[in-house]
Amino acid sequence: MDRFEKGMLVRSKAGHDAGEIFIITGTEDAYVYLADGRLRTLQKPKKKKKKHVQIILQQYDIQDADDVKIRRIIKEWNKKEENQED
Repeated sequence: MDRFEKGMLVRSKAGHDAGEIFIITGTEDAYVYLADGRLRTLQKPKKKKKKHVQIILQQYDIQDADDVKIRRIIKEWNKKEENQED
């Protein structure tokens, strides 16, 4: 699947942030812009190559989102993921 869209959850596959969850805030040709609401805010997203992220088939409406909403979305997804492992 090579359909990267704004609002999708992704997991980083490479770099010092490998394994971390982010939300796509924008896309370019070979790059996506990622935010987690903490270190990478909506005002300063991380630019990462598309081949270095794995799409999680979950998409959210982040049209009027702020960093608090981004953190809440990622926290809820992590909690749901932990419950599935049990």
